[in-house]
Amino acid sequence: MSTNAAGLRRAFHVITGETVHGFVFDDVEAILDAVQTAYVAHHAGLTVNPDSHFLRFPMRPLDRIIALPAYIESFRGGAVAGIKWISSFPKNIDHGMPRASAVMILNDAASGYPIACLEGSVVSAARTAASAVVGAFQLNRFRKEIDALAVIGAGLIARYILEFFVRTGWRINELNLHDIRKENAEALSERFTAVVHGPIKLHESPVEAMRSGTVVVFATTAASPYIFDQRSVEHNPLILHISLRDLSPEIILACENVVDDVEHCLKADTSAHLAEKQVGHRNFVRFTLPSILSGGRIPDARRPIVFSPFGMGILDVAVGSVLYQRALLSRKAVEIREFFFEEGSDLNAARL
Repeated sequence: MSTNAAGLRRAFHVITGETVHGFVFDDVEAILDAVQTAYVAHHAGLTVNPDSHFLRFPMRPLDRIIALPAYIESFRGGAVAGIKWISSFPKNIDHGMPRASAVMILNDAASGYPIACLEGSVVSAARTAASAVVGAFQLNRFRKEIDALAVIGAGLIARYILEFFVRTGWRINELNLHDIRKENAEALSERFTAVVHGPIKLHESPVEAMRSGTVVVFATTAASPYIFDQRSVEHNPLILHISLRDLSPEIILACENVVDDVEHCLKADTSAHLAEKQVGHRNFVRFTLPSILSGGRIPDARRPIVFSPFGMGILDVAVGSVLYQRALLSRKAVEIREFFFEEGSDLNAARL
């Protein structure tokens, strides 16, 4: 048992991916609530969300590991802090491995001590899906029905988003799917056949799928835009641009744009950032989801709407905190005894 100089026990816990996954899908509404609460706190100025830091590798432009630190001053009665360390290695897929892997560290906000390590890829997927569904609910005018949903990119994130829609009572009357790997679209179609209230269609091109959807989800690994035809938005869809880099600047400029945070979203050559570079200003971004959730105005549904959430660390911290507390209460958090070593050493000793 590890104790500090005052004799107080410092506990450190590990929470496995199986445990995280179980808690996420036991109560999806709790995950949505955590994300919404974090967004509202952000709008109120009660968060610290530094820029993400990218570790890149020479001669491997697609591979990266990203650090997302964050702090929420007031979250369900207390402060929470932590960091997500998430890798993205797209070629893993060719070897039968997931593209993304991650861990998350939560810290005690008063002492700074780490208190838990959670498997982070499930946390990341869950907060991404929750952000998409929270945004969709607001931008779909509080209507939990989608006449025709189009999903471009049929991987893990798309699956989580669809699961979150279904598990929170949304009705999907038609599902349109496209993936560059047709087997991914087929697998997603098979998984959701029983819960879609109408046909499921597989499309050969992303534009074809996009034109078929009143709500469109982009969940790809695209590094640069490939949708250039402005006619693809002439039916005024609601676009959940989760992968951030699918749409051309011209399409972005033709739409009403909603982001989670302007400074975070307009960087790293996202589609919105490319649009800013093209026109030299940010006036085309007139809405943020935290503002909308806090009572601000919403965009005109008579125009196409693009929601581009950059994926803020505060969402990971909020979701991770909820899962950590639940794991403690259910005794599914594994304590690593004696994790801290020199806590009892002389605090007056010479400092290095």
